Amino acid sequence: MKFYSTNLNARKVNIKEAILKGLADDKGLYMPDYIPTLSSEELARLKTADYPETAFVIMYKFLENFVPMEKLSEICRDAYNFPVPLEKISNNFFILRLDKGPTAAFKDFAARAMARLMNFFLEQDDKNLLILTATSGDTGSAVANAFHGCKRIKLIVLFPEKEVTDRQRKLMTTLGDNISVVAIDGKFDDCQALVKDAFVDPDLKNLNLSSANSINFARLMPQIVYYVFAALKFDDNINFCVPSGNFGNLMGGLIAKKMGAPIKKFIVAVNENDEVANFFKTQIYEKIVPSKNCISNAMNVGHPSNLSRLIALYNGIMDEKGNILKMPDMKKIHDDMACYSVTDDETKTQIKSIYEKFGAIVEPHGAVGLKAMENYINETGDSTPVVCVETADPAKFPEVIREVINIDPPLPESMKTAMEKKECYEKMACDYKIFKKYLTT
Repeated sequence: MKFYSTNLNARKVNIKEAILKGLADDKGLYMPDYIPTLSSEELARLKTADYPETAFVIMYKFLENFVPMEKLSEICRDAYNFPVPLEKISNNFFILRLDKGPTAAFKDFAARAMARLMNFFLEQDDKNLLILTATSGDTGSAVANAFHGCKRIKLIVLFPEKEVTDRQRKLMTTLGDNISVVAIDGKFDDCQALVKDAFVDPDLKNLNLSSANSINFARLMPQIVYYVFAALKFDDNINFCVPSGNFGNLMGGLIAKKMGAPIKKFIVAVNENDEVANFFKTQIYEKIVPSKNCISNAMNVGHPSNLSRLIALYNGIMDEKGNILKMPDMKKIHDDMACYSVTDDETKTQIKSIYEKFGAIVEPHGAVGLKAMENYINETGDSTPVVCVETADPAKFPEVIREVINIDPPLPESMKTAMEKKECYEKMACDYKIFKKYLTT
């Protein structure tokens, strides 16, 4: 298996190099030149497998020649030492709660496996790495916690100063050691642009840079796993509803479907940053600059990086700036996906409705997904069971939950310690020259 750049102007690399580089030299994202499949025998065996075993089987399909079986099994057992509940809400409605990891967000699934893989590769080569990552909310805390204490890795996290919650911020600004955090006076897309510019700056080659964003394939690969794990809990094909910001989560699901997971359709949920929903309807792609500030803050993305991967998966070409050089197969996209945009008012109404109907507390991102699911079912009448991906613990968004249902969501033990620690982070203007100087001094 080789990995090519979605911009098609960089040499192909193996998975180890794709993971350690993060971004291709031409600013494109790495994609495997084929998607491995799960045999009917493997799918049958995985129906009764636990989560770490499922993770091992799927990731070994990509890492077979680069990580020994025993080491990968050890990585999976160590990374996934927390529950993955599939909560039945009604006969055809389930919530996959991906919020039981150390930072109470789905990003833990990718970050913990990724940190262990990268550390293994660096120890093999006796090298060190400087990782840059941009976050719109939960990525930063998950990545910071996953890489905290890795002796061969220094991590710098950039976040939009005014668009993360206090609790999201404290989960990444209270660690110290090999973790540095910078608040940027701008949007998530600005943070992401600074990171991408640094990757292709020839003056910074000596820094040995890489990424822990979902622009790195090592972030996508572990996200394939929970779609396979959940889908195999059912006897027939199911639909997934996926709240989407930078579209890495959805890409994991799409690859799972290509690998053979019994998935019928994806209901793609976005907030008022509706550039992808509009593209699906009109076949015209227009970035939203600046992105809109919604209460589902991790989804405040005006130009998702992983859209170029999605388009590549359907035989199209999109460059890193959002220009579509070759249209993807839109019929196949519509066969596999339906995309809906949800407003903040609708999000709040959905939080209240779910609590009153089922006694379940969902946070804003999950609520966006649930409203999109409702829209899809009302529009199509599809009675296929739906698994909604809940991406974070409601305790990360206490202000919204208190406002809507007058409940203070209980704080998970994993978050309590961070809330009491002293924060340490820098503030910076959105200026590449300033950021470059920060990296080199």
